[in-house]
Amino acid sequence: MTIFGQHEEKTLIQFEHIRAQAVHAALMADGHVGYVMPIGGVAAYRNRISVVGVGFDIACGNAAIRTNLTLASLGDDAPSIQAALTTLADEIAAMVSFGIGRKNRANDAPVNHTLFSDSAWDAVPATHRSALHDKARAQLGTVGSGNHYVDVFVDETGALWVGVHFGSRGFGHTVASNFLALGQGKAWGERVPETELLLDLSDPIGHDYWQLMNLAGAYAYAGREWVARKVVALLGGDELELVHNHHNFAWKETHHGEEVVVIRKGATPAFPGQMGFIGGSMGDDAVIVQGLRSEVSSPDIVTLQESALYSTVHGAGRVMSRTQAAGKRNRRTGRQLSRGDVSPDMMRNWVREKGVILRGGGVDESPHVYRRLPDVLAAQRGTVEVLHVLRPLIVVMAGDNEFDPYKD
Repeated sequence: MTIFGQHEEKTLIQFEHIRAQAVHAALMADGHVGYVMPIGGVAAYRNRISVVGVGFDIACGNAAIRTNLTLASLGDDAPSIQAALTTLADEIAAMVSFGIGRKNRANDAPVNHTLFSDSAWDAVPATHRSALHDKARAQLGTVGSGNHYVDVFVDETGALWVGVHFGSRGFGHTVASNFLALGQGKAWGERVPETELLLDLSDPIGHDYWQLMNLAGAYAYAGREWVARKVVALLGGDELELVHNHHNFAWKETHHGEEVVVIRKGATPAFPGQMGFIGGSMGDDAVIVQGLRSEVSSPDIVTLQESALYSTVHGAGRVMSRTQAAGKRNRRTGRQLSRGDVSPDMMRNWVREKGVILRGGGVDESPHVYRRLPDVLAAQRGTVEVLHVLRPLIVVMAGDNEFDPYKD
């Protein structure tokens, strides 16, 4: 068991419960309370998989594309560059769909992708298969709301990057919710409590969940790459490099001499030399990292990487709940019932001082609700190295009042 960083008691209690059932476990420095398993938790099981461990947003992850463009290529001086970025922010908000369905200008999402003919669909009951198929097609390439975003960054060399963060949308949520029901002896479509549920991959239910989880992974990859490349096209640039990772997923891996199922819930795979894109917040830098290579690592770091199951953080990590930040609101009327700790002015001032052009975004995603990413990375104790620091220029998120049941 390895714990990076400092955590509140509730997070540690959740982690201890998971650790007691797992073969190996670790908690990343951006950890905080989640559904049953803490965000930032990593756990290895022998031929079993946890439905709530993988989570409801199956295959949520990050993708970043380094383009052939530079900040200087956008204009001859600071005002012209700023004008170009402002226009680009508006174009992204108009082109990319946030929320449940595709409703913005883009209408060429890959809805005929080969994943829609995958045999894994047979694991969905026949009476529900067509509806889930239609939902998945309608939402492919949508970003969602909550902490999901489309960003444009500049790195330390002046190169422009496009970064996105979202998962498998309503498709993944439906799979997770219904296998949680099936595992508790209920029917597909019934609602059940969020509780720990370990499925044996040798059993039909575990086999079927594994197939659909991997299908959701392919779905999330297709959606993120389409959105990121759409924005690169808006920039008028070419793709030079793609960094792409799930951070809510399970993999079959070999650790400590045996094959295990490794679940990373809000944690990024970070094997030696493996690259990852880790976001900060709407008003903080992001980074491109890679797992430290063994030839440049000390024996202590190699041991630490092994104990972390070759994982690292997926973001800065929340320190404030959405309700604490934004207060309570009547979901039906939209009326504010109580004030939160973060005001719109606080959020706007932060991103303005950072020089970020923000479209959308609610105070529950303000930089105030997150740790600072450099501190979180430092707490990972040298297991990853930063290759690029990405300063946000444009952040586009769902609006504060965008309804999306799949945002987390």
